[in-house]
Amino acid sequence: MTELWTASELMTINAARLLRDGDVVFVGVGLPNLACNLARRTHAPNLYMIYEAGVIGARPNRLPLSIGDPTLVSGAAAVCSMYDIFTLYLQRGNVDVGFLGGAQIDRYGNINATVIGEYTHPRVRLPGSGGSMEIAAWANRCYIITPHQKRRFPERVDFCTSAGFLSGKGERQAAGVRGSGPQAVVTNLGILEPDENGELILTALHPGATLADARENTGWPLRTAAELKETVPPSAEELRILREELDPQGIYLK
Repeated sequence: MTELWTASELMTINAARLLRDGDVVFVGVGLPNLACNLARRTHAPNLYMIYEAGVIGARPNRLPLSIGDPTLVSGAAAVCSMYDIFTLYLQRGNVDVGFLGGAQIDRYGNINATVIGEYTHPRVRLPGSGGSMEIAAWANRCYIITPHQKRRFPERVDFCTSAGFLSGKGERQAAGVRGSGPQAVVTNLGILEPDENGELILTALHPGATLADARENTGWPLRTAAELKETVPPSAEELRILREELDPQGIYLK
């Protein structure tokens, strides 16, 4: 049987649905970029998109391929320096949402994008933080998009590139960062959200996914919400916009 949608489409659509009309969102590359532009074309026409290179209020006519794509400037509210983006917007609390990803996401939503293995003798060296550690600390809320695989969901990250709830919400609060931390992790199997202590628990499964699938692909004993929901399947219009308008060449959606 042919699948009606791909894992990338499923993650992108469910991430887009988390955005609210009028949100100020710090847009990253890849699937977060797709999710934000999909949301702006559907339920959140007043989404205010900021790109790290210094573009504020972007309204690109086509999908930007990077944070420095020239299409971002056309129709934007303002263009400034990267320094201004981080100091005058993000650190002052003017960014509602930050989208993040990483090689590892642990039990408390901490992200590793630096090394796999010991820091001094890594098995794999990764791209590193970029602006993600600032976004994780100062955005009012954060969403994470990543495939649900056991190697990506260890109980503890090998290196903490971007802080989630550290070892619990109390520790994050004690660290003095203002942002409220990761509010949802969207995977190809479902959605995880933090409990009262900051531990990620499964709150929703996508159509066709099972609790056994999710637990098998998580590196700690995954708990579930009291009411485990099922997400709404992607609509024909959401899929059309993704496939025909945003990524017709399948650059991100393969």
